[in-house]
Amino acid sequence: MQGLHQDRRIDVLIPVYNSAATVGSAIDSICAQTVSNLRIIVVDDGSSDETARILAGKAASDSRIVVVTIPHGGIVDALNAGLVHCTAEFIARHDADDIAYPHRFATQLAYLDANPECIAVSSFARHVDGGGRPSGGLEASFPDAFNLDWIPYKEPRLLHPFLMVRRSALLAIGGYRYVYHAEDVDLCWRLQEIGRLHVIPKPLGDYRIHAQSVTGRSTLNGRISAIYSQLAAISALRRRSNHSDLTFPRSAIDLMTAAVTAAGILEVGERELNSTECSSLKAAFAAQYQGLAIWRSYDIELDDCRFIRAALAAVEPHLPSGNRRSLRSSRAVLCARLLSKGRLRTAMVLLSLDTLVETAVRFGVYATYDCLPARVRVALATWRQ
Repeated sequence: MQGLHQDRRIDVLIPVYNSAATVGSAIDSICAQTVSNLRIIVVDDGSSDETARILAGKAASDSRIVVVTIPHGGIVDALNAGLVHCTAEFIARHDADDIAYPHRFATQLAYLDANPECIAVSSFARHVDGGGRPSGGLEASFPDAFNLDWIPYKEPRLLHPFLMVRRSALLAIGGYRYVYHAEDVDLCWRLQEIGRLHVIPKPLGDYRIHAQSVTGRSTLNGRISAIYSQLAAISALRRRSNHSDLTFPRSAIDLMTAAVTAAGILEVGERELNSTECSSLKAAFAAQYQGLAIWRSYDIELDDCRFIRAALAAVEPHLPSGNRRSLRSSRAVLCARLLSKGRLRTAMVLLSLDTLVETAVRFGVYATYDCLPARVRVALATWRQ
């Protein structure tokens, strides 16, 4: 066993907080990898449920599992605390509610070995619901499709729970910053500045979409995720223009949480920005929040829709045609989703003549799908994979 650890190339980093329902299966999927010579560093971020007991049992049954317990401080604290214990050539991320397929690490390691100029790799993942059933979606990302002239900013995104990164690169950029609910986006922007990123275009695991995920847990988390992802892009713009970077103080989350509303959160986010950046942030924040609200489990509020509609109405006429079409299509999908839930008043804030036809078509799809028996929806989702 000692020789095995000396030859170890992968440390797996799993932050955990109150994940008793799923953490066991998540860890089991890592233990079952075809690449067995690894160490699994699980950081318990002060869980108050049965997580600690489950982790103790897992560690007792597999010597590769190391449990690090810290006071509850959030995912950034947990990730950076785990990085201190990572010494292998590669660091693989995994979340406490996702499942890695057995060949995930072998596939990613083979790519990184064959492409030394690539510093980080991820993959697609199949969407599953809270119970682990396929929901018909596929989580895909394309890091080369980034665009800092688009609204919202297109980031060089890698699906973070399925990330494998060279430890040297992660240390070179200083680990994770307090870009709350978007620390992965910020990480990708900074990694891209020192090396090539790649996505393996096939599912290497199951990605759980459920109400208890960080961004799906509440509208407030959705707002905070949306603004921080766009601030990460403005931060990247600053670095690439040789201007001073944004600082992302840890205390800002308290100010944003207290602000609550989209307008209040925007005011907090603007504090380090110049007037041009403030104008860009408002539109980008609104557009990102509109897109997030389509797929997340929370119900966007009436005032949010008013904020989004006003912010985008001010910039859409000045955007390239492709960007305008993208924003209007996103608005139509969100409007149809709201209508399918019977939220007529909220949907009417977003409805416009130029999205009427697409909204009607999307609403028909939602209505038809929702009327199907649960077993048929599951069968369709499985067939789509």
